[in-house]
Amino acid sequence: MSTVARRRSRGAPRWLMLLLGVVCVGVGATLVTRPFQSLAVLVVLVAAGMIVNGVSELAERSDVPDARATTIAGIAWIVLGLAVVLLPGLSLRALALLVGVSLLVGGVARILSALRGTTDARAAALFLGAASIILGLVALAWPDVTLLAVAVVFGVQLVAFGLARIVAALRGPAADAPPSEPPGLLRRFVRTAAAALALLAAVALAAVSLRLQGGVPAVDAFYDAPAQVPAQPGALLRVEPLNREVAPGAQAWRILYTTTRADGVPTLASGLVVAAQNLPEGSRPVIAWAHGTTGVTRACAPSLLADPFKAGAAPGIDQVLANGWVLVATDYIGLGTPGPHAYLVGQEAGQAVLDAVRAARQVPALSLSDQTVVWGHSQGGGAALWTGILAPGYAPDANVIGVAALAPASDLAGMVGNLESVQGGALFASYVIQGYSDTYPDVRFDDYVRPEARILVREMASRCLTDPGVVVSIAEALAIDKSIWSTDPATGSFGQRLQQNVPNGSIPAPLLIGQGLGDELVSPTAQAAYAQGRCANGGQVEYRTYEGFDHVGVIGPESPLVPQLLAWTQERFDRQPATSTC
Repeated sequence: MSTVARRRSRGAPRWLMLLLGVVCVGVGATLVTRPFQSLAVLVVLVAAGMIVNGVSELAERSDVPDARATTIAGIAWIVLGLAVVLLPGLSLRALALLVGVSLLVGGVARILSALRGTTDARAAALFLGAASIILGLVALAWPDVTLLAVAVVFGVQLVAFGLARIVAALRGPAADAPPSEPPGLLRRFVRTAAAALALLAAVALAAVSLRLQGGVPAVDAFYDAPAQVPAQPGALLRVEPLNREVAPGAQAWRILYTTTRADGVPTLASGLVVAAQNLPEGSRPVIAWAHGTTGVTRACAPSLLADPFKAGAAPGIDQVLANGWVLVATDYIGLGTPGPHAYLVGQEAGQAVLDAVRAARQVPALSLSDQTVVWGHSQGGGAALWTGILAPGYAPDANVIGVAALAPASDLAGMVGNLESVQGGALFASYVIQGYSDTYPDVRFDDYVRPEARILVREMASRCLTDPGVVVSIAEALAIDKSIWSTDPATGSFGQRLQQNVPNGSIPAPLLIGQGLGDELVSPTAQAAYAQGRCANGGQVEYRTYEGFDHVGVIGPESPLVPQLLAWTQERFDRQPATSTC
């Protein structure tokens, strides 16, 4: 009896191959179709898949020309699966690396084995080997590999492997069949077709990965600091025309200017200036826009994005331009310019808004008046409130005559604590803890985020809301089955810093607060309490609520707030007395 015949005669029973194939397909399909379930279940499924995959490789070793490679691969998968089970603290990034390397090694082993096989077996093995290599590269090349990506990649590989085992068990000869009997035409076709489908699935997954990785804007040299940087805040350092998605009849520029961090250290910020092309004669009043959340990394600056004017949801731009007003929109510190971005840190945001107005007045093509009304939404709503607080002392020359805060982040500790009850709230929580731990030395990331969630939270914080890959962040937020916090964020140094950034100071200018009553992110109850507090401090507050409008919808085109905001702003520029709901 030949060596090959002896190997085949010792082949695994068909029932075992069928059982292993069914288990592989079941586990793999669950990983692919339900990657948003709890992280604990995902880890168990990945580990189970590794072990079953390894057992299948060992059972198959009698039916391949090069049993050594298959044996090594099978043992490696089992060891890896056991390591995941026995080492629950294993870094998810390390897990992704191990899976990616294993897929690459397994794919190479299959291709090498295919060179010794029959023609039809060679084609199937080549397809499966190529699919495994592609999936391994996806796992390794993903810019911020997550357990979800690994789960889907590994799930596809398991489904393909399991289907191949099922086909071999159902169509192949029995263990005691003559080894010289060639496989039937149907078996050869099904085996090759299944392998080809596995390769197509791997290619499709790679294409999706490339799509998710693409679309992130590059930070160009415009945002780099020049050789000479004035220490004075509000100095215009660089200006250039912007042509991306500018409305007909409008002109826009991006600007680089000086500002100040909360600790008094000079720094840079960037922003946008938008005006009608045919401005009326004379100086034009300014709308200082503080945008809502876009992310916390440099690439999240609105002035960098493909559609800068949709980022952060600026309302009523067409009406602003039609009224002859000029929109000045800061990116904030750390978005565009070098970070960190002090997310929801009020003083830095307010100073960046005020210095953007100062810098815009130095744009050669414009003549701006000394009248400024500040608008802001969400993150920017809190920034607008801080702008009103800081303006008299930090930048009286900006002459802020009105502040409109729309669904502002006012009760920070309450909002951060409420994020757990908001679908996808973990994404915004990741921005807060990343921004605060980067800004304040006494707020330590690891003190507040539980170990199992740290990799995912950092990865979520690395993506902008406009990135195609933010769908992965949403998936991660849905997959986190319990709180990301190991310590209540309202306590300790984190809680103290959140309270420090509540905009409780005096705002001399008339204040409009707009709040949607359907808002799940910013509590209407907490907002009403904040507005009452402003009244108690003697402010000129007009608090308006909007039934049926949520956090973003309140500044949408269908919201009654937008025309009211425009009318309220015109009253400020006309120096009409402000009304109050106090």
